[in-house]
Amino acid sequence: MAKKKASAKKKTTRFAKKAAASKRGKRKEFHRPDYRTDITEEELIIELSAELQEAWRELRRFAADLGEQRIYASGRAIMFSKKVCYLFVRPKKSYLETCIFLPEAVDSAAITRTQRVSKTRVANTFKLTHADQVEEPLTEWVKQAFETTDPLS
Repeated sequence: MAKKKASAKKKTTRFAKKAAASKRGKRKEFHRPDYRTDITEEELIIELSAELQEAWRELRRFAADLGEQRIYASGRAIMFSKKVCYLFVRPKKSYLETCIFLPEAVDSAAITRTQRVSKTRVANTFKLTHADQVEEPLTEWVKQAFETTDPLS
């Protein structure tokens, strides 16, 4: 019985030492030379094909027409937010990775991935490859995300 208590104590002590070491500055620093915070929307989409650029323009136009919001480039994505982000688009070589934050996961073949990101929101990822895809159901999901997000303050 005494051995079990001692081993449990050692595990706690070992964990405490690791935590203390990370607090002393031995953590890895986040450093990626290709990650920029001063990038613009145009810089993110300039290398896309004409087809993807048209899809981007259609999606941006639709989302911007929904109402007052902030649209900005951040690192490798273009964010659409009211009080918090409700949609972001990450340009890739052959598609636009579109992540829509909704109250629930969407059950659709078009959604490639879902992930709960908070108690109230689920990230639903969609691969946008053509401007013709900027129609229902994508537009309904974006509209729902916009409407369920808190207004700008």
